[in-house]
Amino acid sequence: MSVLIAGGAGYIGSTVASACLDEGIEPVILDSLVRGRREFTDGRVFYEGDISDGALIDRIFAEHPDITTVVHCAALIVVPESVADPIGYYEANVAKSLDFVSHLHRNGCDRLIFSSSASIYQAEDGSPVDENSPLAPQSPYARTKAHCEEMFADIAAGGGPRTVSLRYFNPVGSDPELRTGLQLRRPTHALGMMILAHQEGRPFAITGTDYPTRDGSGIRDYVPVWDLAKAHVEVIKRYDTLVTREKPSLAINLGTGSGTTVRELVDAFNKVVDTPLATVDAEARPGDVAGGYTKSDRAEKLLGWKPRLTLEEGIRSALDWIPVRDKMLAD
Repeated sequence: MSVLIAGGAGYIGSTVASACLDEGIEPVILDSLVRGRREFTDGRVFYEGDISDGALIDRIFAEHPDITTVVHCAALIVVPESVADPIGYYEANVAKSLDFVSHLHRNGCDRLIFSSSASIYQAEDGSPVDENSPLAPQSPYARTKAHCEEMFADIAAGGGPRTVSLRYFNPVGSDPELRTGLQLRRPTHALGMMILAHQEGRPFAITGTDYPTRDGSGIRDYVPVWDLAKAHVEVIKRYDTLVTREKPSLAINLGTGSGTTVRELVDAFNKVVDTPLATVDAEARPGDVAGGYTKSDRAEKLLGWKPRLTLEEGIRSALDWIPVRDKMLAD
């Protein structure tokens, strides 16, 4: 059995590919390498190209008729960049996804797993959310994810590929075997910025200290990326029990079920490193919200899945990945 992973040379897509390999499922990688890394495709079936290229999609299915499921991770994901370039984000994330699903449908693909995001929720006050909570995406990036979910649901209802949308919370860490990981050397998410501050010997700024959370700092749901990847494998295995022609689309939250504030993330970080990370309080950045976390147990009920790794293990794998990344990604 093979699975086509669009965006399979990126952080999450490559980790999903590793999880598939470990379960005896062959990943077929499609990536334009706009953000993905060729190094993450070593030893894997790889096609370089765009998801909107119909001729290429036809070729992939012709050469791999055993593809049963498609995992769609291909997207631009940087929030500030989406604010500066909404046209580029809607083209890459929505318009090309529409092209992609039409090519999949033409090739008889009926199983699509979409990489969605918890950023589509109305999560401004630190409250937990489930799959039925109100949606209020706050950036062009988040709105592209919400639009794609709606688009895929409409297409599924009209006889197109059935779709499971996996709403990721905040992935952290690496593949435990360090085959792949986050490729960015200067990431903008909280853990990445903590690591940079620690490496550079400067305090980490906690931006926003009067949110309605238990300690005033923002709250997120940090899920180890390896656990996130293994959830995809469970969806692949159970696909036909999750969505049917009568109920052809489904959303599932992937998170730990408990929130971690920024101050608590720092505490977890300091349990892993030898030299504690100092912090300073700072004003909230424009557009920042308190955040939220999942309270859903849908993933456990339907997939038999819940995160197995601790937050500290996720942080440790992120730190262990850095020297491997610096050697692997020399440029």
